[in-house]
Amino acid sequence: MHIELDVHTHTVVSGHAYSTIREMAREASKKGLKLLGITEHAPGIPGTCSCIYFENLRVIPRNMYRVELLLGAEINILDYDGKLSLEDRLIDKLDIRIAGIHNHCYIPGTIEQNTSAIIGAIKNPKIDIISHPDDGSCPLDYDVIVQAAKKYNTLLEVNNNSLNPINGRKSARENNIRMLFLCKKYDVPIILASDAHVDIDISRFDFVDEILHDVNFPEELIINKSAIDFKNRLRLNRSNNFI
Repeated sequence: MHIELDVHTHTVVSGHAYSTIREMAREASKKGLKLLGITEHAPGIPGTCSCIYFENLRVIPRNMYRVELLLGAEINILDYDGKLSLEDRLIDKLDIRIAGIHNHCYIPGTIEQNTSAIIGAIKNPKIDIISHPDDGSCPLDYDVIVQAAKKYNTLLEVNNNSLNPINGRKSARENNIRMLFLCKKYDVPIILASDAHVDIDISRFDFVDEILHDVNFPEELIINKSAIDFKNRLRLNRSNNFI
């Protein structure tokens, strides 16, 4: 499958990643991507940047090495209502907005509470993507989440980094397979993410490919095939012409 974009990646600014913006863009160009998203962790993750970083993203060129850049954040979901760890005024400055649960910032609850947290972010028109909804330590009702993602035009992510055995994310394979079956059933598009924390991992989808094959997931529901289609999806919930 031809891939044109990878929009969930991190640089040294996130505190636990190891490449610069230029190094990431250069690698994306080598791998033939048209679009690269760099989404630094929002405050709350140890070692990441402060809010002023997101205030000043306007100074960074949006094209490097013939690759278009979308600069944004992976924002933490904080509570069972889907409260986010970045202010709206800062989210509005971002090219791309991802929200996800991280154990540094969220206390797992019941399946109903955790599902409510994700649904709160899905319903937020400022959020484009839900990152790695797959950790078994935070159980979710995937049927409810998939149907909400369809209703609110929010993309659900299948995260290669989560599926890498060295990261030890509980039940990630089983949960992703469950989610993919439901996306296939309800005709809901997904987005693949490398979640690269070093340049060589950009556009790495080896673990994702295995489960896509196992589920016989239709390529037409994978948004990474077209940068144009992806940007058109972003516009669905945007009231401005930023992208």
